[in-house]
Amino acid sequence: MSHTLAFADAPTVSKALPWPVLVDALHKAFAGSFHAPERHIHPIAVPGEGHASALLMPAWVEGDIYGVKLVNVFPGNATRHLPTVNGVYALFSAQTGLPLALMEGGVLTARRTVATSAMASRMLSRPDSRTLLVVGTGRLAPLMIEAHAAVRPIDRVLVWGRDATKAAAIARRAAEETGLRVAGTADLAAASAEADIISCVTLATEPLVRGAWLKPGVHVDLVGAFKPSMREADAEAVRRADVFIDTEGGARTEAGDLIQAIHEGAFDWSDVKADLPTLCRDQHPGRTDPRAITLFKSVGCALEDLAAARLVHAAMQKGA
Repeated sequence: MSHTLAFADAPTVSKALPWPVLVDALHKAFAGSFHAPERHIHPIAVPGEGHASALLMPAWVEGDIYGVKLVNVFPGNATRHLPTVNGVYALFSAQTGLPLALMEGGVLTARRTVATSAMASRMLSRPDSRTLLVVGTGRLAPLMIEAHAAVRPIDRVLVWGRDATKAAAIARRAAEETGLRVAGTADLAAASAEADIISCVTLATEPLVRGAWLKPGVHVDLVGAFKPSMREADAEAVRRADVFIDTEGGARTEAGDLIQAIHEGAFDWSDVKADLPTLCRDQHPGRTDPRAITLFKSVGCALEDLAAARLVHAAMQKGA
């Protein structure tokens, strides 16, 4: 009996993952039963550039579906005009072990990461949030604008980056594609003080967003730091906030923003309000005070890839 392995390229993956559908699929996945072991992270030396990272991320639902992502993070690619994150995703039957599909992993990773932030925002940001600040100018920045606007009534967006020219270019393109008011900003402190939602998507190792800048009611979305040595917000931001995480295992080993705040005496793991499974299973109400500062720390979970890959596979079957 022959078995054909289908391949989904980047455009196919992107088309199969519209924001509302993907956000709902992620919520359903986290509310259910799943297995997602902590990912393996291995440094890869790049001559003249330091270290890149290789990540191995499996996840499965018993008797249903199993997948594993092989993803590489090469920070030096920014100078080559190449994506920082690249990889592939392999999807299997969890009943037979037969491979079902192979997918381009960079777009899948980007869209599931951004949709997870939007899902968390739907539970944690104020429903009347209108001003979004995106910190970062990489691949995820324009996607964050789209995804947050899909779950909240965003009508004004500010984009900050170390390269002001790049931030302005992203803002112009996003304004054309979304119809929103989008502008680059050089004043991160002022923009942070105005924002209802702050989404950080950088590879920073020193704090960018300061707790002293945050206004009551803001929601802070920290996505970029996936190693203990990385951080995007200072300890004061963590101390002031009601902190939520994607998964406990991942946060305890990889969430540099939180780990460094603990080392500085501003935070403790017992201060975490809830993780995504707890929120999605309605075991925690999420935001309980309109004036509270909420903070969602995402390091990424293999379940997110599996939920996205399932949608891609279903779209491939329909189009077959």
